[in-house]
Amino acid sequence: MNLKYLKISVIVLFIVVIGIKGQCQQRGPNKKPNVILIFLDDSGYGDYAHNGNPTIKTPNISRLKDSGVNFTQFYVTSPACSASRYSLLTGRYPGRSGLGSWVIGPAAKRYIHEKEITLADGLKSAGYKTGMFGKWHLGTPNDLNGFSHHTLPLAHGFDEWIGTNVSHDYNDAMLLKSNPNGKAPIAGYEVLAKNLPVNIEISESLTGICTKGAIEFIKRNKDKPFFAYIPYNMPHLGLFVSDKFKGNSRRGELGDVMEEIDASIGDIIKTLEDEGIRENTIVIFSSDNGPWIVFSNRKDNKKYGDTRLKVGYAAPFRDGKGSTWEGGHRVPGIISWPAKIKGNRYEQTPISTLDILPTIFAIAGVETPTDRTIDGRDIRAILMPERFEKLQKPFKFYYNYKDNMPSAIRKDAWKLHIRIGSQTNNNYGFVASRETPLLFQVEEDLGERIDVAKQQTELTIELLSDLERFEKQIKEEGSFWD
Repeated sequence: MNLKYLKISVIVLFIVVIGIKGQCQQRGPNKKPNVILIFLDDSGYGDYAHNGNPTIKTPNISRLKDSGVNFTQFYVTSPACSASRYSLLTGRYPGRSGLGSWVIGPAAKRYIHEKEITLADGLKSAGYKTGMFGKWHLGTPNDLNGFSHHTLPLAHGFDEWIGTNVSHDYNDAMLLKSNPNGKAPIAGYEVLAKNLPVNIEISESLTGICTKGAIEFIKRNKDKPFFAYIPYNMPHLGLFVSDKFKGNSRRGELGDVMEEIDASIGDIIKTLEDEGIRENTIVIFSSDNGPWIVFSNRKDNKKYGDTRLKVGYAAPFRDGKGSTWEGGHRVPGIISWPAKIKGNRYEQTPISTLDILPTIFAIAGVETPTDRTIDGRDIRAILMPERFEKLQKPFKFYYNYKDNMPSAIRKDAWKLHIRIGSQTNNNYGFVASRETPLLFQVEEDLGERIDVAKQQTELTIELLSDLERFEKQIKEEGSFWD
């Protein structure tokens, strides 16, 4: 071979090898993992095939469970929207938010404070690209807050966003998109649609719009670490589903909606596989609270119509959304990371959405803030027990009601109520107060039927004292709004 061509061949081979090596380094297990956080709206524990639903098909979510850890005791801090999402993104209880209520509408003055550090803030500081594709519901620019630029996702660590400012059932709900040249409702955004409840075409497209945005984001950022937050609007009432999925499910309209979400998750996972990055992507799946059962017996509601068959299940737990019973706070929870987490596991150890931020920060090499209370725990030892010693603190958890203050506490298997919260106004034959709290062993008594406070007086006093100390600490620390 001519010496000149030999040299050229060696150089080409060298470039190819270096390129392959670089690609392996980019996509290999030593690279910081990508993170995808999927958060449904008002979806109950019993709305999934892998949790026993007989007529809703969720094969892709089951596949996600097979590749990861399915938590049978997975909790959110609030049984309603804004407060639950605040805790997910900050690792802090709703009482620290300063929002004052579990749900803030589009006319609310307050929003997630600019001094809060979110999952997106932390991961962005570590070099992640960050995108959000779905419902925000943590602030809206309006007259009362002077159309503050702190109200929407770009001010809280996200590089891009497409989604709704609030739940799609608000009369003035908007579909917004980040746009550097946009000016509505504030600079950096554009309005794609208004008045969503009457904009049927857009409302039926919401699941698809969020999925498409997430997939495009993944493809653009496949060679660098990314964080995609995908808070779907469904299955919050009113239910909307695209034509492709209408009439497909044995479970009717709710089943159609859930099966479209499941197919969308399948498309996202396939994209990860096609791009060669599935193994090193952490996928977290959950819901913001339980099903909206207050509408499960209404047939003539002015806004939603006949909702008796449109609401999901919290079974086997009592009550649902808006309730401090288990059905309001215990939700589906799956964490999958094929490169590091052994899959196909049912994990009975209780965890909560509070634990997501400190755990993801630890994995991604982000320092957990020390200038504020972070209520969550690093649960890497639960996810990867063969790699980490048991580092996390014992499970102690507070159930918060509409004022974002605690109504109940869980410690180990025991749950103590000091007030009963439910949108159904059903106390199920019980009365709870500080003077006469209720105590249930919720691992044996899933439906919270047997009060044992009088038989467990020392434990009752201990849990009541813990709850009152927590209340005091919340009030003393205050919020960034104070």
